[in-house]
Amino acid sequence: MSLQYAKWCTSKLLCCTYCPLYLYLTGLPQDPKESSANVGATYTRWGKKTCPNATGATLVYEGYVGGSHFQIRGGASNYVCLTRDPIYERYKSGRGYNSRIYGAEYESFKYGIYPDSVHNHDVPCAVCHVTKRTSQIMIPGRNVCPTGWTREYKGYLMAERYDYYRTTYTCMDGNPDNSSETHANKDGALFHFVEGICSGSLPCTPYINGQELTCAVCTL
Repeated sequence: MSLQYAKWCTSKLLCCTYCPLYLYLTGLPQDPKESSANVGATYTRWGKKTCPNATGATLVYEGYVGGSHFQIRGGASNYVCLTRDPIYERYKSGRGYNSRIYGAEYESFKYGIYPDSVHNHDVPCAVCHVTKRTSQIMIPGRNVCPTGWTREYKGYLMAERYDYYRTTYTCMDGNPDNSSETHANKDGALFHFVEGICSGSLPCTPYINGQELTCAVCTL
């Protein structure tokens, strides 16, 4: 490789589709087969402690679902999968005027969708990784994936209750686990089923007024 070509190759990423010198300098895999084998997608499996074996997913970590308190207007609107072994650096003991995160509970009693045994239990989560598939989507309202996509899991669309503070829509696994550590019913962040309402712009049919919506997480 000439120096002139090497200079162009390292400074202009569009000079070639496979540039050995650029890959060497950046530490990226030099074998296209190796590169293809290592790419992948990650997703959170809400409500489960494990990743689905059938799809070849591997567990990155398992933890607890966290979010903002259902009665407090500040903080974040999204749920997160908190690790079981947090690492702290600088901190000030005691509560301050900061954002706050709480554990999460299922609010699913008497719907006949989940077992009553999970109601008010804390919600676990698992972060999963799949190889050779690079795209990931959550489809609300359907429990099957488009042709050619792999269904990682299916379940029910959940979020905060309609008259509490807003949260993001989340696809909760259809066969949920619960965290074995606590069943204290202390609330915090909550998960309620999502139902379609036909009094506005939502087309009914195909949607059915007041019926709980399914969901699926898919990869390609």
